[in-house]
Amino acid sequence: MNTKSIQITEFDLQRLNKLLRVAEHTDYRGSKYLDELRAELDCAQIVPSKSVSQEVVTMNSTVVLLDPMTRKEEIFTLVFPEDADIGQGRISVLAPVGTAILGCKIGDSFELKVPAGKRRLKVKRILYQPEAAGDYHL
Repeated sequence: MNTKSIQITEFDLQRLNKLLRVAEHTDYRGSKYLDELRAELDCAQIVPSKSVSQEVVTMNSTVVLLDPMTRKEEIFTLVFPEDADIGQGRISVLAPVGTAILGCKIGDSFELKVPAGKRRLKVKRILYQPEAAGDYHL
């Protein structure tokens, strides 16, 4: 989870708040993943979609993450749970990596708890950000 301030677009915030409300009536009810996303949103700086920096990971962004220990890069697209497909690199915002990268900027690092302990990742690059491409409806 991030300890620094992150940016969320107004549009993403509306959709993520709706996701949280709906998820309370699904198998996710009581899930720590909902609590972690809620905590991220509670401390986020909210910005208009047209004003968000091109260096910020927003919903539907495709990012390159770097593991500084192994120097291995991974590419993920941050999506809503119904669009998630890890085989296609589409990771849910409710997954630990998805929640962690939401609102991060290029160069930000974060830690995740994994079965073997902790894993540190860094946002190396954003290959696609809807707002930067003028795709405000995604």
